[in-house]
Amino acid sequence: QVQLVESGGGSVQPGGSLRLSCAASGSIFSINDMAWYRQAPGKQRELVAVITRGGSTHYADFVKGRFTVSRDNAKNIAYLQMNSLKPEDTAVYYCKAEGRTGSTTYSARPFISWGQGTQVTVSS
Repeated sequence: QVQLVESGGGSVQPGGSLRLSCAASGSIFSINDMAWYRQAPGKQRELVAVITRGGSTHYADFVKGRFTVSRDNAKNIAYLQMNSLKPEDTAVYYCKAEGRTGSTTYSARPFISWGQGTQVTVSS
């Protein structure tokens, strides 16, 4: 079992910044991709950004140039730095991780885990 816990959400004025964190814990053998998604009221969950274990990144067009995803592989933590926030960025932000859980190469099996979400509200 691998658990993810997000933190860092809150309320901010338009143009402001927030930094989200996603900490993974449990029986972690390896984590490949870590991703951030968001879901606004009445809308489907959408991908915001992805970072691979090697550090390659991919961003949704609506956050390019404003958000930066990073990770600390040694600590199993992913971050999402959000700058120039807009009211339309208001949503619950979720972390997702994929990898292998277990203690050895032979016993490790694939996992996909989601965090519980953290609320981000951008309003004046």
